[in-house]
Amino acid sequence: MTTPITAASWTYAEEFVPEDEVLQGARARAEEVGVAPVGRGSGAALCFLASVLDARAVVEIGTGTGVSGVWLLRGMRSDGILTTVDIEAEHQRLARQSFTDAGVTHQRVRTIAGSALDVLPRLTDGHYDLVFCDGDKREYTAYLTEALRLLRPGGVVVFDNALWHDRVADPARRDEETVAIRELGRQVVEHPGLVPVLLPVGDGLLAAKKEWAPEPE
Repeated sequence: MTTPITAASWTYAEEFVPEDEVLQGARARAEEVGVAPVGRGSGAALCFLASVLDARAVVEIGTGTGVSGVWLLRGMRSDGILTTVDIEAEHQRLARQSFTDAGVTHQRVRTIAGSALDVLPRLTDGHYDLVFCDGDKREYTAYLTEALRLLRPGGVVVFDNALWHDRVADPARRDEETVAIRELGRQVVEHPGLVPVLLPVGDGLLAAKKEWAPEPE
């Protein structure tokens, strides 16, 4: 078995791709309102995935103050559109400032204030290249169901906090959020139409590629 990396190596990897003043500003806004944004490593991974997918249409659950959104937009096509959902309209107002600071035109971002499980059913089936989930952990399995409908074949769904502060790997932890994330992992691994990977960046990113479209009932 490979020796686990040290804290120093994890920090080196996490900070490998630097953040500019735009992202630093978005993080400062997050701290002011008590939002926990994705880490640098997770942001870089999201940017990488959006770039590899040549993503034109992305859904984000959990706008926050725009940290993950900026990373995603920087990896997407120049004409790509980010649809981002958050229950807190004030957070989205701050995120729009982050997007403006990043030079993103308002036509490229569609912010929708509301509960994800109310908004997602209204979005178009099979239209999206990537779905990023960073909302209520107790709803993660429901997000997976919606993401599989929204994604085109070959699209990717990504979940933040897949390690949930080291709780997921500890079987003694039985709180509602931890149990929900474990159940999500089980569903992703066992799904015959998904190719999964769990990346130990940030607080853990669980990603899965949708290999095929489900047969109509």
